[in-house]
Amino acid sequence: MRIAYDVTPLSHPRTGVGNYVLGALRGMIEAAGDEHEFVAFGPVSIRGRPLVDAALDGMGAERRLVTVPFAHATRRAWSRLGRPPAERFAGWFDVLHFTDWMYPPQRSGVRATMIHDLGPLRYPEKLHPRTVRMHTANADQARRCDVVFTNAEFTARDIVDTLRIPRERIRVAYPGVDDVFAPAGDRHDTGRPYAFTTATLEWRKNLETVRAAWSTFGDDLVLLALGDAGYVGHERLPALYRGASVFIYPSRFEGFGIPVVEAMACGVPCVVSSHPSLDEAAGDAAIRVDPEDPSAIAAGVRKALEQRDELVPRGLAHARRFTWLETGRNHLQGYADVL
Repeated sequence: MRIAYDVTPLSHPRTGVGNYVLGALRGMIEAAGDEHEFVAFGPVSIRGRPLVDAALDGMGAERRLVTVPFAHATRRAWSRLGRPPAERFAGWFDVLHFTDWMYPPQRSGVRATMIHDLGPLRYPEKLHPRTVRMHTANADQARRCDVVFTNAEFTARDIVDTLRIPRERIRVAYPGVDDVFAPAGDRHDTGRPYAFTTATLEWRKNLETVRAAWSTFGDDLVLLALGDAGYVGHERLPALYRGASVFIYPSRFEGFGIPVVEAMACGVPCVVSSHPSLDEAAGDAAIRVDPEDPSAIAAGVRKALEQRDELVPRGLAHARRFTWLETGRNHLQGYADVL
């Protein structure tokens, strides 16, 4: 197979979607060996081009990137106009896999995409109208795809129920955990024991409820929130996880929740929202709490600290289930099934 893979999310500082795009591509290349060809394509901004090149450095994928001044507008215009076909830029291919950043036209071949979650469709009042419009348009395009990938069974069921896409056209490809997330290595030091959370001020990430829970703690355990620090590069996260006494993930809704598994892989006990979208990320290795109840979060933190010796080995075992190689294999199999 020759697979044209949209890498435009790599043109911004990487968060969950970008990390998945990069990890899945790496996993596919590793799984394929010399059997398949990969083309990394897409229009990217002048400022974003170096980020894409750095992310793809050393990877066995042909690059068909177009650098344009107004990349977002270009991607949306290309999607809406429906021309020219992607073959003009990516060359011939057997599979076109696009992200939720655009839905380029194609002449032939398998059409595939990824849905990370349906939060923008479920909670449109919580997001910017432009974000909702973009995700609504891409969800509509997913209905026309030969295969739709997602990162959890929860989201697969949500896609069936909300978008009415038949389950047989959906493939679950769990995210992987990078090798840098491991118990050994540098540890962040605040001078005092701390609880770490990647929660932000975004509504569904729910930082405000964690802060409310912290009113019951003294100075013995400080709260370190990623949302207070702004963007933190992927390379800094392992030390932040390792240095923490406990990790808190209070999200109200997720596609999967990869920070939970990353924290477990670093040997940290986890307190995780009881929302069912996090069942697969948490497994049986976390303390589950009501994300709307500050007292429940506080009690969960104390319980996780008390049960550290039990939770850490369970978390390490759970995290080992998630590899980018397996993510890549699931993608390749999904493509092959519809060719």
